[in-house]
Amino acid sequence: MAGKEDLKLLGMLVSPFAIRVRMALSMKGVSYEYEEEDLLNKSDLLLSSNPVHKMVPVLIHNGKPLCESLVIVQYVDELFAGPAILPIDSYKRATARFWAAFVDDKLCPAWIGILKETKTEDERAEKVKEAHAAIMQIEEAFAKLSEGNAFFGGDSIGYLDIVLGSCLFWFEAFRRMFDLEIIKSSEAPLLAAWAERFGETAEAKKVVPEADEAVQYAYNLRAAYAAAAAAAATK
Repeated sequence: MAGKEDLKLLGMLVSPFAIRVRMALSMKGVSYEYEEEDLLNKSDLLLSSNPVHKMVPVLIHNGKPLCESLVIVQYVDELFAGPAILPIDSYKRATARFWAAFVDDKLCPAWIGILKETKTEDERAEKVKEAHAAIMQIEEAFAKLSEGNAFFGGDSIGYLDIVLGSCLFWFEAFRRMFDLEIIKSSEAPLLAAWAERFGETAEAKKVVPEADEAVQYAYNLRAAYAAAAAAAATK
């Protein structure tokens, strides 16, 4: 797309959903302004730009906000020149969208549920079970979609690689926090090997934070929730 673009991304360092957008913009070589959000103290710009969900990421393009990471990544892919993120083939593109939705509808609620302090041990165990079940389905999908290549997108990362890969640093954080493996090499060897390759790509190294950032954020979030609960109990 010709001409200067006014792009601002509202995100958060440890948000896998914001990381997807940052990776897409980076792959396209697009310059943008980045604004870090504090989801415990949301900015007026975030609240006005995403009044429905009030969450990151939000991409503001020439004053017009776009919300939801999958929507934004597809928009970036369609709008800007550069390497294709979604498959060119219509069937493969539709299939990639299906599995991206599966990641967000099945896997993400499960692993995010593991993190929540409000969950009982039984509830957390159920979320672990759900996460592992989703991973096994994605393992089978990778065997078919990759067609023997290194990534879902072929020889280089593409749409589904970005969608799932953006979660990997949180999976490593869970290993450090809970001694929990989301992708077990003994059960999902293809995905485990893919995850190693993804982490070594230039695209991931440029944008994806270290797992320690996620660990620290999780502890800070728990402390904030505990303080809020204690304050509410004294009223």
